[in-house]
Parts: sequence; C-alpha cells; structure tokens
Amino acid sequence: MGRSWGGWLLPVGLLQLLGPAGACPCRDPRLCRPVTGPAGSEVFVFDVGKETWKSYDWSKITTVAAFGKYDPELMCYAHSKGSRIVLKGDVPLQEIVDPAKRAAWISQQVDLAKKQYMDGINIDIEQEVNETSPEYYALTELVKETTDAFHREIAGSQVTFDVAWSPACIDKRCYNYTGIAEACDFLFVMSYDEQSQIWTDCIAKANAPYLQTLAGYEEYIAMGIDPKKLVMGVPWYGYDYVCQNLSVDHVCSLPKVPFRGAPCSDAAGSQVPYAAIMKQVNSSLSGLLWNEVQKAPFYEYKDSVGQFHQVWFDDPQSISLKAAYVKSRGLRGIGMWNGNSLDYSREAAAEQQTQAMWQALTP
Repeated sequence: MGRSWGGWLLPVGLLQLLGPAGACPCRDPRLCRPVTGPAGSEVFVFDVGKETWKSYDWSKITTVAAFGKYDPELMCYAHSKGSRIVLKGDVPLQEIVDPAKRAAWISQQVDLAKKQYMDGINIDIEQEVNETSPEYYALTELVKETTDAFHREIAGSQVTFDVAWSPACIDKRCYNYTGIAEACDFLFVMSYDEQSQIWTDCIAKANAPYLQTLAGYEEYIAMGIDPKKLVMGVPWYGYDYVCQNLSVDHVCSLPKVPFRGAPCSDAAGSQVPYAAIMKQVNSSLSGLLWNEVQKAPFYEYKDSVGQFHQVWFDDPQSISLKAAYVKSRGLRGIGMWNGNSLDYSREAAAEQQTQAMWQALTP
C-alpha cells in the first residue's frame, strides 16, 4: 500500500498489559469513544472483511456496517475519520418470539458493541415472514427494543434495518414496514437482486432497473414512511447469466430456477463484483451496451465451451441517475453492497474506475 497503518493500533504486548478484552485498541484512546455526529446525509458502506477499507473514499463515508471478522484497526480508523462503525445483527426469527430470548439477544448485542467500541447495529434479517404470524409482531418488537437499548446504553448510537427494494412482500418477506421504520433510525433499502422473483418472461434483466427501483421507494413513501428514514442501497456487483438462447436484439432466455414461489429468478445467474466486470467488459463480444428502458449497462461474451453469456450490472452512469433521485426526493442517503467489490489496485485504469464509482454516490 505504500503507507503505514500501524499508528492506529497499540502493539499486542501493550494491549495485554492493559488487561482483559475491552481495553481500547487504538493508540489514541479518544478513538474508542462513540461517534455522535449530526444526522446529516448518509453514505452507508457494507464491508465484508479483507483489507480494502484502507483504500475507501473516507471523505464520503458516514457509516460502515462491519459484516466481516471484527477488525479493531478498521474501528480505530473509521472513528479517526468521524465515521460510525456498526455490528451486523441476525437471528432466527422463531428464537425471538419469546420476549425473554429476545431481551437476551439484544443484551448480547449491546455488550458486544460496547466491548468492540461499535456505534450501533445493522439488523439484516432476510427471512420469510407471514403477515399474521407471531414472527411478524416479534420482528417489530425486536427492532423497537434493540433501538431503545442501544440508544440508552451507547451515546449517539444508530440502529438500522435492511429491507427489500419494495414493501410488496418481496421473497415472502411480509414485514410491518411502517412499524419497523418508526422503531429504528432508518431503513437500508436493498435496491438490488430485483430479479429474485421473475413473474414475467424468463429472461435476463438489470439487477436494479431504474424505474422499478424508484417505484419501490414511492411505495414505501406512500405507506407513510418519511423519505428521511430511507437510505438507498445500490449494487456494486452484477449478474452473469448463461443464455439458453441469445437473440440479435439482446434477449437472453434463462433456464427456470424458481425462488420462493416465483417460476424464475436471478439464481439462474451468478453474482460478479464490479472489479471482475471491469476486467472483462472491454474484451467482450459486444463491448459495453446500454439498455435505455432499464437505464443499465450490460455486455455479452462467449465462454470457452461456446455458450453465450449476458452480464448486467450497475456503473457510475446508472448509479448517478439513482443518486439524483435520492437527492431530489429527500431520502436519508445512499449506500452500497459492498465496499470491497471494486478494484483498489494502483493500476491507473482501476483507480479511475474505482474513483468514478465512489463519486457516483454523491454527484
């Protein structure tokens, strides 16, 4: 990397002298204090581990959701930049129907956040829920009680909840969206994997088509959810589909892979990070193409056994359009899954592509 990051952490020997786990791992103990900045516009970054965070554009980041292994160095560095860093929260819903078990889970999360000097929690529960089930009510209570506990125990802490691109029971996740939005600081709307249930023609489409994405936000807002409670999640990855047939006008027909009741799904394809897409697109059969209806880029290539593929993804052009909506509609902010998906090597072309993706979040 050419830069030394050792200054953010104390040597292990010294840490052991300080006593049990929970001693501040940062060289400057002030970096272990919770971040209590103003609630401005959010740029919410999911980090899945590895070292790439050292190359993020920290001038933009307000919150990092640490979904990888706990990294004290990342915590110290995030705090040095005034960015919050939050835990990942997930629990099987049947386990939290019982209020006592729910309270135990929450108390465990608060303890862990304190021990690791975290600034809150991002609850990521993507399980099926029926509208009248005990889980439906328990989930709303879980979010409310978690928010109350974190706000009480950790100054300035943030509790957020991840929801699908639309509130229309996507993937059979029928949640109490208005209750959950009211109970926590904001919802992170996962505006991607929008082909997880394909009810129309079984063909490859954009991961997050523009109009479909916006329609999801309008549905949340029409329910009475304040736009300031919504952060738009954009994908820094795409889908590579093997076409059963690829027509001259770029229609790629897919094998039927059902998902949660729908006859077809994006499970027919495989997820590809933006870094890999950028390495392949220029040498592909088609080069970079643009679908004006879905406002998304795609390309086509032929693999070593002669099969045609179609790859759909998001790039600075498609993300900028959505970021403009975030601004004009007054949403809380924007974020992505996930920060590790770009090419952070020092190669000139990669640096330019990576910078453009960060820039697109806040045009």
